[in-house]
This record gives sequence, C-alpha cells and structure tokens, in this order.
Amino acid sequence: MSLFYAYRAATRMLGPIVGLYLHRRKNRGKEDPGRIGERFGHPGQRRPNGPLVWIHGASVGESLSALPVIDRLQRDHPKFHILVTTGTVTSARMMLERLPEGVIHQFIPVDRQVYVARFLHHWRPDIALWLESDLWPNILTRARKSGTKIALLNGRISEHSFKSYRRFSSFIRPVMACFNVVLAQTSEESAHFTELGAPNVMTTGNLKFAALPLPVDETDLQKTREQLDNRPVWLASSTFEGEETIAAEIHVKLREKHRGLLTIVVPRHPNRAPAIEAALMAKGLRVARRSMGHIITRDTDIFLGDTIGEMGLYYRLAPICFIGKTLAVGGGQNPLEPARLGCAILHGPDMSNFSEISREMLAERACRPCTDAEDLARQLDQLLTNPAACTALTQAASTYASSKAEVLDRTMTAINDLFVACRGPHARP
Repeated sequence: MSLFYAYRAATRMLGPIVGLYLHRRKNRGKEDPGRIGERFGHPGQRRPNGPLVWIHGASVGESLSALPVIDRLQRDHPKFHILVTTGTVTSARMMLERLPEGVIHQFIPVDRQVYVARFLHHWRPDIALWLESDLWPNILTRARKSGTKIALLNGRISEHSFKSYRRFSSFIRPVMACFNVVLAQTSEESAHFTELGAPNVMTTGNLKFAALPLPVDETDLQKTREQLDNRPVWLASSTFEGEETIAAEIHVKLREKHRGLLTIVVPRHPNRAPAIEAALMAKGLRVARRSMGHIITRDTDIFLGDTIGEMGLYYRLAPICFIGKTLAVGGGQNPLEPARLGCAILHGPDMSNFSEISREMLAERACRPCTDAEDLARQLDQLLTNPAACTALTQAASTYASSKAEVLDRTMTAINDLFVACRGPHARP
C-alpha cells in the first residue's frame, strides 16, 4: 500500500480521536467553540446560487496574501461568489475584520474523507485557489474528483519539506496531480514542484508584494501617538518565547543612554500576554497592556501589544522594528509589512521563511541582520543615535517593498483560463 492510501486509511480509522483532539484545542482557545461544527464539514452559512470560487489560506500570512486576489476577483469576475477558508482562530478573526462585504468565511474541515465530502457537497466550488503550502490530500483529491479546478497560488516549499516529499513521492505525487496550475514564488521552488510531479508550473513571484499597507484606526493611532509624547521608540514584533526577555534586557541596557526609551513588544500569540507581563514585571519593568486599555505614561517601560489585527498600529508607532522569530527561534516573519509603514528593519540570523526577500533586502541595504542579542542591542543603539542612518534604512525598505507589485497581474493572468472555462455551458448553476 502506498503512503497516500495509508494516509487515507489512517484518517478514516482515527475518526473517534478527531473529536477529542478538537475538544482539547477548543479548551486551549485554539478553536472557535461556536463554529466547531465547521471543522467537521458542517456548513455555517447557506451557499449562494451561481459560480463559486473557494480560496484557502491556512493561517494569518497566507490569508493576508489572499486579500489583493479577492479584491481583483471581485473586480474582474463579479459573477463569482467567494468562499474563504482558514485553519486558525487568529486568521479567522482577522479575515472577518478585513474581508470585503459579501465574502463568506468558514473554517477548513479536518482532512478526513467524511468531513471533506460534507463540505464539498454543500459548497460545490467551481474553482479552488490554494495559498502557499497547506497541502491536505483528502480535500484536494476529493475536490479535483468532484470537478473543481484547482490552482496553487504563491506556492512555497521549504528545502526541508522538499527533501521529505522527495523521499515519499508515493504520498505527494497524487496530491500534486490535483492542481491544474501551480504558481510558485521563485524559480527554485518551481523546479521543486515540477520534480514532485506538479503539472503546469510557473514562476509568478511572491503575492506578499501585492499587499496593501496594513490598516489602522486613525483615531487610535493619534491617541496612542499623543501618549508616546515624542519618546524614542522601538518595536519587537511577532515575538516568540525568549524574544520578549531579549527585548526587555535590551531596554534596560539602552534606557540610560536614550532617555525615555519605550519598547513595544507584540507577541505572535497574544494569549501568552499574561505570562509575558508577569515575567517583565518580575524584572522591575512597568508594563502597559493594549488589550487592557492601559495608558502609556512617562513611567511605562514596555507597551505590550497583545491584540489581534493591529499590527498596522504598532508598525506606525515605531520608527525601528525588530522582526521576531529570528533569534530565540527561527524562520522569521514578513518584512514587507513594516517596510511599507516606515520602519527601519532589524532581524536575527534566521529568516529562512522569507529567505529570498531577506537576501534581496540585504543587497538593497533595506534591512540589517543581527547575529545575536548583543548585536541587536548594538545596532539598535546606532539607529537611535543616528536618525539619518535610520531614515536611509527606512527609505530603502519602502522602495524595495513597492518594487514588485506587478506580481498580482501575473497571478491573475495565469489563472484567468480557469474562470473562462467556468463561464461556458458546463458551468454549475
């Protein structure tokens, strides 16, 4: 038996465990208790009449990449209804805040055939646009078998994943065969997808270049800026465990030289905020939490941004940004978001999730890598001391972030044939 069919058999037999697994996730705040049925394929809304395009982005990053695509679909293909699925509570909340009117959101069902069949029977998508690398065998093969045209957009595959898939080709090849077209971020990833059996592979670039600047409530922005009172500010964004401690130690080290220094810490997972606050206060630091409505005073050391969907606010408050998940753990976060909003960007040594972007930004002198916490403190000190250097880094980052917006045009052109085919006599009612 191939690994692909072994996977199918395993997901069929493990059905009783899925309910327990989702129940535990719900208790930990990782599932929406009011919408848990969607994870079993039960629809949360009625399917509208007419053709429907289904867009799936697993988590926050993929979901944000879908927003410019959704905007263009509504403009170029107004007859198509749009269904968006995500897999995390955080991404669902963000999508509900930012999706245009009329776009439906659902949680993706667990990849078990009975749940997948229930989902597809209700929604009957004509076209599925899959974002990046969230490849679920049962969902994709069942959708293709039911007649759905499927495209992989912004395709990404890490070197580690590629090597693993290549070792288990009997598992991945049936999945890759489901796609009518694969649009990869880089030529290297195009070669990887082709070797793994994907048909019709093209290199169109990274859709993150097409994203609009993150939104902000202008009233909140103005009020918070007034609270900062022209203090020197830096931001540690999307931090993981260990990086908040690094930010606190740097704050203590630099606050005597840079009088009034305020450090903004925004954890990637806001549910960690109580533990982060306790750890920072144990170091003698005064913390103001955004979610609690705390006011930033002259005595505040750390502004803890423990809210969802407000990165647009935090980036606009700080002229200097350190990108988390690059020191205590590795992989990095999207540097284009702070680049669009006037930040000078620092990051740790591991930006492997955005390796090409970070390499290009480094070549354009649009970011500065730091080898460790000590180097981060040194470079932060330099930028706080030298406003001209900070401005030059900011401008280079902004120029780079706006340099490849045409990726959206290439993407829409590459998938246009799927929509043309659905307008013919065989289109679903």
